[in-house]
Amino acid sequence: MAVGGGGEPFPTVDNCDATSRAGEHYDTVVSDLDGTLLRSRDAFPHYALVSFDVGGAPRLLFLLLLTPLAAALRHVAGSESAAVRVLVFAATVGARVADVESAARAVLPAFYAADVHPAAWRVFSRGGAVRGKGRRMVVFAEPFLRGYLGVDAVAGTELVSWRGRATGLVDSRRGVLVGERKAEAVGEMVGEYGGEMPDVGLGDGRSDYAFMSLCKKFSGFEPMSHARVLKSEVTAVQLQEAYLVPREPVDAVPANKLPRPVIFHDGRLVHRPTPLAALLAVSWLPFGFLLACLRVAAGSLLPIPFRALGVRLVVRGAPPPPASARRGRHRTVLDAFFLSVAAGRPIPAVTFSVSRLTELLSPIPTLRLTRRYRAADAAAMRRVLVASGELAVCPEGTTCREAYLLRFSPLFAELADEIVPVATACRAGMFHGTTARGWIRSTS
Repeated sequence: MAVGGGGEPFPTVDNCDATSRAGEHYDTVVSDLDGTLLRSRDAFPHYALVSFDVGGAPRLLFLLLLTPLAAALRHVAGSESAAVRVLVFAATVGARVADVESAARAVLPAFYAADVHPAAWRVFSRGGAVRGKGRRMVVFAEPFLRGYLGVDAVAGTELVSWRGRATGLVDSRRGVLVGERKAEAVGEMVGEYGGEMPDVGLGDGRSDYAFMSLCKKFSGFEPMSHARVLKSEVTAVQLQEAYLVPREPVDAVPANKLPRPVIFHDGRLVHRPTPLAALLAVSWLPFGFLLACLRVAAGSLLPIPFRALGVRLVVRGAPPPPASARRGRHRTVLDAFFLSVAAGRPIPAVTFSVSRLTELLSPIPTLRLTRRYRAADAAAMRRVLVASGELAVCPEGTTCREAYLLRFSPLFAELADEIVPVATACRAGMFHGTTARGWIRSTS
């Protein structure tokens, strides 16, 4: 093994280009997740995101109550495995496995993508076949690793389920992947993918040394110690391609540098939830619910003083008169409502697959489309245009929180002579206004 600074048995990942194989593409790269491929070593935010998405405030509060126990098991008792089991239990016990998987696909990728470590990604992306592993639940990380980073195989902690619901227990056959269990998981992946040991391993601490030691060795040259160097002496050694990711603050990899951007994502929390932020969110919910009811009631009295209710609305440009179709950028299910507020009058809006509760609470007229029968939808939209003189349409057909313009249906352009494009930007401090899950939602 090459010995890095500070007595560590592996060099830091910054030294990767110093090896004799720099510039080549590796056949296989294996990396840990927390603290290695991702900058953060704290898995709590991702457990909190899943907890809040599948079980709301009660489950998030349950996770918060058990977090001190998990911290004590990790830092006092020295059992990382037991700490992970506590977090897994709090986040998943009793939840439908389908809901956990849905949250992993729709909520977590955006937060993972914003946390990729640049030095680790520089090496990881050079692999022809890349494999990720870690103590985190496979169901949490696999959708992001496979779908957005192009990882070929993922190993991690497995969840036990019964009749479609999570028991909150970890599969005893593999257990929590820490220490030697990580090396065992790498060995299993090696057996499944042709029997070749990985070329490069990436880790961040002692619990990764076991699997990092499995990486291939190659012949190279290493400078002798300063006391023994007379001129330019070097010694031939068996070097191992394994690197430690240092615990230093760095900026995450820009989104446009990843193989695939995260275009669609869901979830209720705007920012990455730390324990303190999660506690504040749970504490705010009772007051937030009352404020939401007040806003809904006041919304039927257009126009209203939104700033007094904590909503800031900025309008650029003069709203045109009626007798037009308004093509809006679809950010949330509230887009048409705020368009009506900006215009100072209720503008009818087309909807698709919104919940009945949303339609019931809507202070503006809505027109539900089938999206199956084009002629019927066109006739319904024409009737509304004739009756009211204007109609708000989001032809993309789905909400998108990111700055992307999606492909849209041209039907709206066939119905009116005058079309007014509307750009919408939405900023939230703690919670997203609407999600694709729950009673008040938009799945269009």
